[in-house]
Amino acid sequence: MEARDPDLKKELDATLQTRKELGVEYESELVDSFMDKVEQRFSDTADRHVRRQLAEQQMAAARGTRPYATGAQPGQAHGLGVSERFAFVGVSLVLAVPLSAIGAVNAGLAGLLITWAGIFGVNAVHAMGGFSWLRRDRKPGDSDSDWDG
Repeated sequence: MEARDPDLKKELDATLQTRKELGVEYESELVDSFMDKVEQRFSDTADRHVRRQLAEQQMAAARGTRPYATGAQPGQAHGLGVSERFAFVGVSLVLAVPLSAIGAVNAGLAGLLITWAGIFGVNAVHAMGGFSWLRRDRKPGDSDSDWDG
């Protein structure tokens, strides 16, 4: 599902037009109906994503590789796919806005620089694979060390 789904936009426009025609007394039913459509669209998208992930895992199993193991797939750093890495960076940048404001208001330029140093540090550690608890298919005894044998 795209960020701006044209079908959902049409549904929303139709719902708003229907509300204008029927009046406020049917508003909750119209909103519920529209939200059911949004939920169904989201569910369909999630189902497709899960089926795709399962198919990728089955293909990897058939090939004898582990899809989320450290370094198992090209284009995946430390067992995380592109979407997981992108999501982590996106969330950290979204959180950077209020954190920057707090740092700048409370400590001026120094606070702003410290805030961004922290944001950079968290993303650097994540990029180097320092957040092992984010990895899939990890067992409690697993280690990344080459010395463990």
